[in-house]
Amino acid sequence: MNFDFEFMIRIVPIMLRYSIVTLKLSFLAILLGLTISLFIAIVITAKVPILSGIFKVYISFFRGTPLMAQLFCFYFGILPLLSRLVLKVSSFQAALVILSLASSAYMAESLRAAISSIHRGQMEAAQSIGMTYMQAMVRIILPQAIKVAIPTLFSSFINIVKDTSLVFAIGVKEMMATAQLEGASGYRYLEAYVCVLFVYWGITSIMGLAQKRIEIRLGKSVGETL
Repeated sequence: MNFDFEFMIRIVPIMLRYSIVTLKLSFLAILLGLTISLFIAIVITAKVPILSGIFKVYISFFRGTPLMAQLFCFYFGILPLLSRLVLKVSSFQAALVILSLASSAYMAESLRAAISSIHRGQMEAAQSIGMTYMQAMVRIILPQAIKVAIPTLFSSFINIVKDTSLVFAIGVKEMMATAQLEGASGYRYLEAYVCVLFVYWGITSIMGLAQKRIEIRLGKSVGETL
């Protein structure tokens, strides 16, 4: 069977239309994951009793188990058990919850390492002039730590975009699910999946360019302050 370029080009607009679902899910997961990871990183760095231990187990669990298994356990296992207690959760919402939780575990480690790289003397100096721990963290430590963590955070963002290709397994109709349907319609699976690869590659390449521009801008701002 020959590769049908016309078929592949014909389904590009369909893939781009469903890429909106991918981008929406990715953006929300990045936003929620980053918020959760920031809280976790601060709690672990501050060595808050009990909570820091719980979050270390949380990170170990989400980093050490497959995302697909997490999706299945949550959507087909936990949610049915809670169905009498909570409102009905759609497959998109379930995917968002798991993607956010899983990605927050990776981003928390990146932020924790970045916070640890800032010299402890800066925290002590801030507290010596009357700042609380949180004030010093928000005003002095975090702005520097986030600059350090940018490369690894963007790697996590790109992984989130790629991981959205798994959520079709719980019924979210995004690009991968559409590729399967379009491929099955004419037994042109290769063309459909190649099309998906190029769309994902385009999205992650744009994110890579954004990362470089941010790093250059941050580098200039650091240079100006030196």
